[in-house]
Amino acid sequence: MNGSAKLGTILFLCLGAGGAWAAPTDVVKRGEYLVQSIGCADCHAPKLSGMQPNPALSLSGHPEKAKLPPKPGNSGPWILGTGDLTAWVGPWGTSFASNLTPDKDTGLGQWTAEEFIKTMRNGKRRGTGRPLLPPMPWFNYAKLTDDDLKAIFAYLQTLKPIRNRVPAPLPPAQQR
Repeated sequence: MNGSAKLGTILFLCLGAGGAWAAPTDVVKRGEYLVQSIGCADCHAPKLSGMQPNPALSLSGHPEKAKLPPKPGNSGPWILGTGDLTAWVGPWGTSFASNLTPDKDTGLGQWTAEEFIKTMRNGKRRGTGRPLLPPMPWFNYAKLTDDDLKAIFAYLQTLKPIRNRVPAPLPPAQQR
């Protein structure tokens, strides 16, 4: 099969006979695979016992009403995580894992795939330009292809929207 025949076949499969675009389910499955294999739930999901992500709160970020434990004394350059790994304290201040569900008010529900990709590429949050803080390894995800990032975003958009307003990061002087 020559190059134009392959392209025609791909376009036919993606657009279908009717010509309307529909996100192929294999894109969503690819996104699910990537989200699971790169460990998004490690930080972005509250946990049950044994560090198992809570499926009822899947990828909803740091629980908005959770209290942070006290920091240990000023005994060095510590980096600390909460017991469920949804909040972290370090020299940058205190960071909280974002809500990745498609909730329109507290998650990614008003984001576009392009905004998501831009955020993953430059490490700056949509709208505010605020840097993505540690331990978010955005600089690793920046190396993913556009297709992989689109697949991740497509999968995240299929999740149940969970209303969970994650606290804003705290600068070092305001750490709790």
